[in-house]
Parts: sequence; structure tokens; C-alpha cells
Amino acid sequence: MIDLKTLNRKKLEEFISSGDYKKYDFLPITKHRAISHLRNPKAGDEDILLILAFHNDQLAGYLGCFPDHFIIDGKPFKYAWLSTLFISNEFRGKKIAQTLLNTAFEEYEGNIAITEFTKEAESLYNKIGLFQYIKPKKGKRYYFKTDFATIIPAKKSGLKSFQPVFKIADSFINTLLSFRKIFTQKPDFKFEISDKIDAKSSAFLLTFKSNRTPDEINWFIENPWVLENENTEKDYLFSAYSKQFRYFWIKIYDENNNLETCSLLLLRDGTLKVLYLFSKTELKKFVVFLNDFIVKYKVKVLTNYHIELNKNIASSKQFQKIYQKDFERRYMFHKNLLANLPKDFNPDFQDGDGDCAMT
Repeated sequence: MIDLKTLNRKKLEEFISSGDYKKYDFLPITKHRAISHLRNPKAGDEDILLILAFHNDQLAGYLGCFPDHFIIDGKPFKYAWLSTLFISNEFRGKKIAQTLLNTAFEEYEGNIAITEFTKEAESLYNKIGLFQYIKPKKGKRYYFKTDFATIIPAKKSGLKSFQPVFKIADSFINTLLSFRKIFTQKPDFKFEISDKIDAKSSAFLLTFKSNRTPDEINWFIENPWVLENENTEKDYLFSAYSKQFRYFWIKIYDENNNLETCSLLLLRDGTLKVLYLFSKTELKKFVVFLNDFIVKYKVKVLTNYHIELNKNIASSKQFQKIYQKDFERRYMFHKNLLANLPKDFNPDFQDGDGDCAMT
């Protein structure tokens, strides 16, 4: 017998404040992630944020919902992202995942979106037959340092004993690559880096169409799902801590001291993402800034889905990558969500939309 418990904002707050979320064999959510959900400006009081599945009073699995909305004809249209789905190995084969998904579909009337899914989850969503792929985001992944010690043993487990040799190779090659900073072009224009969006930036952003307002972006910057800490959370399957997790708000000015480009970057354990990018001019200055930033913060990898930025990177002789490859982010929309959206609707997602900015 599968019993379900649905938690809206009030119930989730009680669940966390009482400490009940810690009494199971595994965590259905972390405290800081729950607090972030509670403060989500797009979440209504009655929106379901977490669904728990119990089998004979034991927690068997859970599903997290992340409320969001599009603005259509000047009005908000609510939907939710599936942000977590976990079933304990002990309870596999009892159709718990399907039961949790059906409950989420019912709560949000099928207005559900998914991205950043695992192959296992994608197989389940396709098997259900209720989701369709929408146009994916095409991007690039750029590499600036070698990481043989991690990559090779992961692909060929038989070579794990050679990991110390790979580490020596990485150290030697990356030391040589570090000399590139001598030749890196320095920004000869005014720019600023801050930890969140200020009033001047906010006014600038409001001149652009975006799925998130400046206040909404500041909300997740100030209420992250991942904390910068050496800790680990072995009882929680999803992201909770990282040694490095930091947002950077970038402002670039023209010669008249007017804002011309703003961007939000996320640096996590050497991997950089361009979550949001707003610009009223070509992006050559931003490429110069980005190249200098990558050297300064010892970035290993950059993933970027901004088409114009990738074009500018491709034409830049100063952008010092050692390798690049095409990358793709796929999205799945529930058929009900597609039916409820205008024909040929373009969500116009940036990399930070959905829950991608949170991890």
C-alpha cells in the first residue's frame, strides 16, 4: 500500500521546523533547499512543493516541484518543473515513481516541464507517453585545463591504478597552460563584479524580455540550493554542498559610463556557466572580460548556451581554450502544458531558467 503526503508552503515549513525531515533513512530535502522553496516568489501558498511516498510507514521516495510561470498576454501562466525524483532501491518495482508523477500531474493539471534529466529518468518519462521534447538549447563546452586523473578512470575503470600518473600529467600540462595568463588580454574598459543585482542593473534588465525579474534572480542568489562548504550530505541524492559555489554579477560599461552588458555567472568547482546575459551591444568586450575571468579564477570548463556569445568566442583569437565540443540541453513538456500554451510558443529560455541556476 502506497500512501502519499503532499506538502505546500505551510506544510513544508512545518516539516522542516519540526525536524521531521531528518527522521527517515534518507533525506527527502535539505533544510537550506526547503527554505529556498519557501521563499520562491513564484510559488503560491497552495502550490505543492514536495510529495512524499510511504510504503508501510517507511519513506520510499519523493518528488520535488518547482513552481514557475510564463507571462502570456500580460498574465502569468503557472506551471512547475520537476526538480527531484528519487525512489529508494528497497522499494523499486512497486510503481512508486509513476504514483508520484501522477500526483504531480494532478496537482498542476499537467502543466509540468523537465530538464537536466538522467538517462534513467528520461526513459521513464518516454515510457509514460505524456511528454514531448521541445526545441533544445544548442551550446558549447570549452575546456581550459586537463583532468585526465578524473576522466580516464571514469571511462576505463581498469586504469584506476594509474590515477597517480594521470595526476602528475595533469599537473605538468596545466602548469604549462598557466603561462597563458602572461598573454591574456586585459579589459581596457570599465567593469564591476558584485554578488547580486543592484538598482542600476535592475533598471537595465527591465528593458529586456526575460523569464525572471531582477528580484527573482536575487532570490536564488541569496537562497541557494547548494552551499559552499567542505561538507557532504550522504543521505541526500541531489546537490547540497560544493567546495566552490559562487554567483558573480557582471556589469560592463561604455565610454560614457552607461551600462551596456550585464551577466550572471555561476562558478562551481572549476566549472563556469553563463546563466544570464543581457547586452545592448556586440559581445567582444564580454569575451575579453570572460577570458580574463577564466584565467583569474582558474576555470577548468565553461558551458554556454548563448548563441551570440559562442559566435563571438569563435571569432576571437584571444580566447584561450584547449578543446571544445557541441553541447545540448533538452527539455520535455507535458502534453497538457503544450496544449495550454499558444501555438508556436517560444519559451526563450536562458541557461539560468528552470532550476538550472540552482545547481
